[in-house]
Amino acid sequence: MTRSAPLRVLLVSGDLMASSRLAGIGRGAGVEVETLAAPGGMPHGTAFDVVLIDLQSLPGDPAAHVARARQLGGATAKVVAFGPHVWKERLDAAISAGADDAVSRGAVMESLPDLLARWTGR
Repeated sequence: MTRSAPLRVLLVSGDLMASSRLAGIGRGAGVEVETLAAPGGMPHGTAFDVVLIDLQSLPGDPAAHVARARQLGGATAKVVAFGPHVWKERLDAAISAGADDAVSRGAVMESLPDLLARWTGR
């Protein structure tokens, strides 16, 4: 049986604490996580399975962040926004802009491996 490649996640977040924590959770689950501190930057890798956008740390229009995430992630990447659960309007705006999902910050921090499995089917 051939072992499948690990999931590849691009995390776009200006919050160093959140980035570090999520990268550690991902690595602990066998996920390759690349972090990008600003949406205008360029990742080292390409063809990510999931692009996570931290709306709390990224100012501006969620639609612009979703569009940039689509560019960064590659054609098949799932784009998922996250932020405080009380920011329902910004989370809804990300969905309206084409994000595949928008979840609370707590959900991402507490259940990242389960959420990745849901989003990718792996």
